[in-house]
Amino acid sequence: MDLSLLGKNALVCGASRGIGKGAAIELASLGANITLVSRSADKMSDVIKEMDMDIDKGQDHDFLVADFSDPKDLRKKVKGLILRRPYHILINNTGGPAAGPILDAHTESFEAAFQQHLICNHTLVQLLKKGMIDAGYGRIVNVISTSVKAPLDNLGVSNTIRGAVASWSKTMANELGQFGITVNNVLPGFTDTERLRELFGNQAQKEGITYEEMAERLSASIPVKRLAHAKEIGSAIAFLASPAASYINGINMPVDGGRTRSL
Repeated sequence: MDLSLLGKNALVCGASRGIGKGAAIELASLGANITLVSRSADKMSDVIKEMDMDIDKGQDHDFLVADFSDPKDLRKKVKGLILRRPYHILINNTGGPAAGPILDAHTESFEAAFQQHLICNHTLVQLLKKGMIDAGYGRIVNVISTSVKAPLDNLGVSNTIRGAVASWSKTMANELGQFGITVNNVLPGFTDTERLRELFGNQAQKEGITYEEMAERLSASIPVKRLAHAKEIGSAIAFLASPAASYINGINMPVDGGRTRSL
């Protein structure tokens, strides 16, 4: 099985922590050169220190400070990146919207989430697609949510925007497949990240229980009886980015320990 990403360049968004960080480390372990993207230079510097930089592989990792609430600034900064090298792999990954019932959501919340997720994803694809087409190799992996199969309670804005990204992704897969570019979605289940601890920590507080008790309850709802590690989601992302996944295109891949009840 060909998993080597030697000579491939990957742009990994939301890479300073959580699933984005896990994906960057796994991609680097397969030989890719990684450009991390997030708002925190300090955190990204720490991630680069953790990544496998094998001198024999000649890997070259760097980072870009960018804020996905400003798509125009993101476009400007990434235009500068691609003048230096083309990118073969794009991992679209952005922190999710705040929790809450959909009836309580302000319209501005939908607009902001649409900008940060779908518009920024689309901007990056438009900028990077030429390099992928010229290379005859492209992998676009969008990290979204199992909510595209079954909406999650108390995540009204997130459920809505994730669904839009899933439809955008499938349409993009249909158009780019002819160029050797695949577009797929990874749907993480409950993963032990800062975002999950924030979301369910708040819920635990409302219910008067500890986060540990909440995590135990969540784990009981998963067939494998535990939360995922960010590295496990990163491994699925790295596989989809590899040559071995060349005929996998336009899918939603749950990585959730079997929690999602639908096929």
